Amino acid sequence: MGESGQSDAPLAEKIRLDKWLWQARFFKTRGLAASVVRSGHVRVNGNRAGKPAQMVGPGDVLTFTQASRVRVARILAPGTRRGPAPEAQALYDDLSPLPERADETPVSPNPRYEGKGRPTKKERRKLDLNAPGALD
Repeated sequence: MGESGQSDAPLAEKIRLDKWLWQARFFKTRGLAASVVRSGHVRVNGNRAGKPAQMVGPGDVLTFTQASRVRVARILAPGTRRGPAPEAQALYDDLSPLPERADETPVSPNPRYEGKGRPTKKERRKLDLNAPGALD
């Protein structure tokens, strides 16, 4: 017990939301984590987190967007430092839904249209064989 007569155990289990998001390596900087929380894009147990200093602990479920993906994480431990990735992954249980794939075939960022665009090496060889005098 502390000097005030209250137990120190519950405080030791809690950590600031922005600090936990940074330690768990969801955001590159603590300031970036704080700005995401401040803008209202993080939910703790279904309720919007209003400030980065909100205390979270084991058992809390966080929902937030990261890039274009929705992340859902259950806090397992408060953490003590921003360590390597395996240490950070031990702080939470990832409950995020799997990203949906529209099509199994990979889509090229530059679609090839008939007669347009730069030919591949294979297509160039084929064109060279069809050139007049190529087989003479």
